[in-house]
Amino acid sequence: MFALFLTALLLGFVFNAAPGAVFAETIRRGLRGGYRGALLVQVGSLTGDALWAVLGLVGVGLLARTEVLRTPVALAGIAYLLWLAYDAWRASRAVTQERDAAPAAVDVPDPAPALGELSCDAERDAEREALRAGALLSLTNPHNVAYWAALGSAMGAAGVSDPRWTDYAIFFTGFMVSSVVWCFVCAALVARVFAGANDRWARWTHRACALAFLLLALSSARSLAGH
Repeated sequence: MFALFLTALLLGFVFNAAPGAVFAETIRRGLRGGYRGALLVQVGSLTGDALWAVLGLVGVGLLARTEVLRTPVALAGIAYLLWLAYDAWRASRAVTQERDAAPAAVDVPDPAPALGELSCDAERDAEREALRAGALLSLTNPHNVAYWAALGSAMGAAGVSDPRWTDYAIFFTGFMVSSVVWCFVCAALVARVFAGANDRWARWTHRACALAFLLLALSSARSLAGH
């Protein structure tokens, strides 16, 4: 049992640490919201991780190899990646515009309560967007589908030739423990490296994320066309 749990734990870390759309979005949100923004993206991605893990482990993930499920999931993922690429590029331009407009916006008085309320509303909206982005990226990632379609029926690699529900539960627990731990590790790393970046660094990071989203969308489209 411990060997199975350890195998799932290690596979979970490998799965979560692989660079991809969720990691790029974590960096982008970390630029805006620091540790909390990055963490919320990671927490949101747990939704998709848990769903595909369950489907894969019970064997339903094999359905992902059929065009009935794989095609719409891939198309939704491509569309969302393209939108994120546009949003990241727009954010890079906003950094420049805010910097250029800063001198002209020095002495503009506003009522303190209104600013406080707007700030709280904006913060809540940003938090919801970060959670939603992580969840959607994970749920519509065709690589997640392929990963669990292959791994869900490969319990023998963990030394279990005739898996029972207890084996599935142990494997799922190990995978999810690693996923939760990675949420905090990744958010802390992103916050340490990217939070508080100057305008130039933030602008080019947003552009790098936009390019990463675009390349991931094109890669997914090419993979889909090849099937």
